[in-house]
Parts: sequence; C-alpha cells; structure tokens
Amino acid sequence: MAKGKITAAIDIGSSKITAIIAQGEINPVTYDSSINILGAATSVSKGVKRSQIVDIEEAVDAIIEAVEAAERMAGYNLDRAFLSVGGAHIASQNSTGVVAISDPEGEVSSEDVDRVIEAAKAISLPTSREVIHVIPRSFTVDGEGGIKDPVGMFGVRLEVDTHIITSSSAALKNLTKAVNEVGVDIEDIVFSGYASAQAVLSETEKELGCLLVDIGGGTTSYCAWIDGSLAYSGTIPIGGKNVTNDLAIGLRISLDTAEKIKLTLSTDKKSKETKTDQIDISETGALGIKKVSKRTVIEGIIRPRLNEIFTMIRLDLEKAGLINKIPSGAIITGGGALTVAIEDAAKRMLVLPVRIGVPHGVGGLVDDILTPAFSTAIGLILYGNTPSGRHSSLPAFRERFKLASKDLFANIFNKIRDLLP
Repeated sequence: MAKGKITAAIDIGSSKITAIIAQGEINPVTYDSSINILGAATSVSKGVKRSQIVDIEEAVDAIIEAVEAAERMAGYNLDRAFLSVGGAHIASQNSTGVVAISDPEGEVSSEDVDRVIEAAKAISLPTSREVIHVIPRSFTVDGEGGIKDPVGMFGVRLEVDTHIITSSSAALKNLTKAVNEVGVDIEDIVFSGYASAQAVLSETEKELGCLLVDIGGGTTSYCAWIDGSLAYSGTIPIGGKNVTNDLAIGLRISLDTAEKIKLTLSTDKKSKETKTDQIDISETGALGIKKVSKRTVIEGIIRPRLNEIFTMIRLDLEKAGLINKIPSGAIITGGGALTVAIEDAAKRMLVLPVRIGVPHGVGGLVDDILTPAFSTAIGLILYGNTPSGRHSSLPAFRERFKLASKDLFANIFNKIRDLLP
C-alpha cells in the first residue's frame, strides 16, 4: 500500500456520481507520483440535471451509494473530499491586479504575491455569483512582464494577470448541502474542466497552447491554455445524453435502447463501417423498423450533434480571439469522448489536431477507471496533491525552492552535529 495522506474526490455528474479514495502524494521536487487508488465506485446520477442538483434528497441518496461503495473497497471512512462543479452557470473572465511591493529594499515576497492576487480577485460580481478560482497567468515587476514566479525579484510595483472562474452561488450551496448531508466535509470545489486537465494534459501541450474539451452527460466544459497558462474557460449545455436522445427520437426507440446502441457503436468504432453493416432493432419496439445501417445512424444522427458541440466551442474561441493560438490542438476527454466518430467531427469543426485524453498519474486499483469517463475524478485527486494545482497559483517553483533549502540546511546541521564531541 502506498504511504502518504489520504485524498478523496467526489465527481457529481449528470450521468454518474463517482467517488474515489486514494493514498500517496506527488513529490514537489521531482513531480513523481506515488498516488495509489484504494477505492473507486460509481452510482447512477439522480436528482442532477445538466450538472446541477435539482432534487437534493435524490442526489444525497446517489452520493451515499457511491461513497459507501468506495469506502468498502478502500477500508476507510471518508470524511473529507474534493468536489467538482460544472454546468452552464460557470463563467470566466481575465482580471489584473496591482500592488506596491512592501519591502523597503524592494524584494518581492510571497505575501506581496498573495496581496496582488487578492487585488485581482476584487472584481464586480452580482450577489448571485461567487469566485471559485483565481489562477495567475503571469506577473509583471516594474514593467517587465512574462514572469512566472516573481518572489525574490526587486522592484516597486507588482502586477498580475489572472484567469477568474465564477459560479452560481445557489449551485454551490446546493452541492455543498448535498455532500455535507452525506457526512463529508468539502476540502475544495474545483471546476470540472480544470480538474480534468490535471489528469490528461501534459506540460508541453499547455506551453504550446491547447484546448481541453470535457464532454459529460449533460454539459461540455472546455479550457484553453496559452503559453502554459489557463486563458479561457467555458461550458455549453450539451453532452452525451443529447446524442442518446437524438438516437431515441430518430429511431423511435426507448432511451435505454438508444444508450445501448450508442455504446455498441462506440465500442466498435475502430471497425470498418460499410453500408452493409446493419443494426438489428426489431426487438426494441421500434415502430415499423427492423434494421438500420450503421452509416445512417452515425452520419445522420450522431455526427450532426457532435458537429454542433464543436461548432459552438469554435465560435466561442473565435470570439475570444484564441482559436489560432492553440497549435497543440484539442484533447477530448469525459465519457462523451468515447462516442463513435467524435475525433473526425472535432477535427472537421475545430480545424485542429485532436486526441482522446486518458487520465494518468495514479496507480493501484485502476483497471476500470483509467478511461476518459473518470478524468474529472482522477484530476480532483491530483489537484489535491499538487501544490500549484490546489491553490491555483504558481508552478511549484516556490515549494521546490523551500524544500530544497530545508534539505540543504538540514544536511549541513547534521554534519556539524556529527563533528561535535
């Protein structure tokens, strides 16, 4: 069993609720991960629509089911967890903060960094909205920009460009109430798209510029990275369930049957599709239809909905002026990433390189969860163990420097002590 602290995550989605319990940590110097999954479980989502809780009692029952199953597997009683939040109520904007450096000598301290981030956080918001992330993009010291970590530099004026993600206060309160009624305290609430990025994106992709698209059951979250920093976040109220609904309406079958057909096509999406490939739906209760070709289902029903999702994302990024600044392309994750023909649709609509994002960075009981459908939950675990992730602030330069300095002084002290009589 891995050594280290216990970290837990609860991902409340429109299709499923996931609970994961892990043990271990990420080394802030080497970034090596010793995190092992001890328990993971899912339950069918109830009382949740488009990632928002619409019935607290039903949601609580579903959360309890997932949490208790994960606890039995891990042999650990869950008391604290990181929680994801998503939905169309998520919004983002960029903000700038400016402060005077407090040290008379002009050296930037970590307190100055905290103050300038707080200054950037002071934006005008309606009482119905709440800030959930203030993520620094870059710092400027006396006009010199592009600084990732200003601590130790000299100047008189410190500025920061930040990316701020906000949420509906009511949605957060409902999530908090539902989880607290399960008997679990919330360590932090994380935007689902940002959490997924922790599990599937590489540092190289972030530096070059990339787009993460997390397709859930009821909503799709997306985040754009420019020069290693999160520059844009958004959501649209369309997800994998919309594809299922389209199949049910187009083929005149039940939602359960439509979901089975979608999963069958997605599992078999690498096989060659021809006009002779047929899907037998004679026993599904379809009105007057016995067989339908796979090509008809994919090209006529599934692809138009996928095209709509990626077209909406592209238009949003074009409006923000970012579509030409993400040469690393789009990384698609979430349960919807397994949908047949999704890569072709994304390439065509976004005009970008595309890959499917699979979570990484954890070990242990991962046979069934290292799939795109668990990216957010695994990302929450990694977020809770990464110094730069948890506080949405700097890369781990400062933590690395502190740890290296502490080890250096400890070694010197031990050697001097050994020399003493």
